[in-house]
Amino acid sequence: MDDATLMRPLVTVSYAQTLDGRLATSNGSSRWISANDSLRFAHKLRASHDAVVVGAKTVRRDDPRLTVRHNVEGEDPIRVVTDSLLRTSLSAKVLANGAAEGTILAATENAPDERYEEVSALGAKILRLPGDPDGGVHLRSLMAELHRLGVASAMVEGGATLITALLRERLVDRIAVCIAPKILGRGIEAVGDLGIHDLERCVVLENISLTTYGPDIVLEADLAYCDE
Repeated sequence: MDDATLMRPLVTVSYAQTLDGRLATSNGSSRWISANDSLRFAHKLRASHDAVVVGAKTVRRDDPRLTVRHNVEGEDPIRVVTDSLLRTSLSAKVLANGAAEGTILAATENAPDERYEEVSALGAKILRLPGDPDGGVHLRSLMAELHRLGVASAMVEGGATLITALLRERLVDRIAVCIAPKILGRGIEAVGDLGIHDLERCVVLENISLTTYGPDIVLEADLAYCDE
C-alpha cells in the first residue's frame, strides 16, 4: 500500500513530556507530568477527533479510560488499541463495564482464536490486520481500515513505540506536545530511533503555535517530511 493510494484519517500525535523529552521515569511513572490546565486542553483535543489511538503497552501500564472528561464538552471518540496478540485484559477500562462497545482492537492474524472470542463477547470490534516485520500491527493497513470505517481524524496518545512507528512510516500530520517544566534525566524518551542519519531527512515542524497552560507550554504544529 503506497502513499499515493493510501486513504487514511488525519493523524495528530499528542503527548506530555518533560523539558528533556521524557514521557515517564525509567520505571514507567508518568502521572502526572502535565498540569491540570494542559490536561484539560488534551481532553478538548480528544473530543475534537473521531478516534483516539494507543498501544497495548499503554493500556496495560496506565489502564486509561480514553474518554472526554475534565469538564470538557463533547462526545467520546472511538477507542482504538493496537494489540497484535489481543493481550489486553478483559477488565481494562477500555473493555469493562460496557466500554467495549466503543472500542476497536487492532490485532494480527497471530492473535489466538480464544482471545478473539472472549474480547468479541464483550462487544468490542476486532480488526485482524497484517503484521509488520517486528510482529506488530501493520499501521498503514490500520489507518486504511479506520478510514473505511468512517474515521476522518485520529488522535494518537502513545506510547513511545507507537508514536515512533507512526513517525517512521510518515503517517503523522500534526503534533500537539505538552512540555512540562520538569527534568527527569534518564527515563522513557518520547520518540525513539527514526532511522534518520542525515539532518536533511529530519521531520520539520511548520505552522507552529505555542500556548501556555498554567506552568506548561503546548506546542502545536504541522509536520513536513524532508525526504518527500
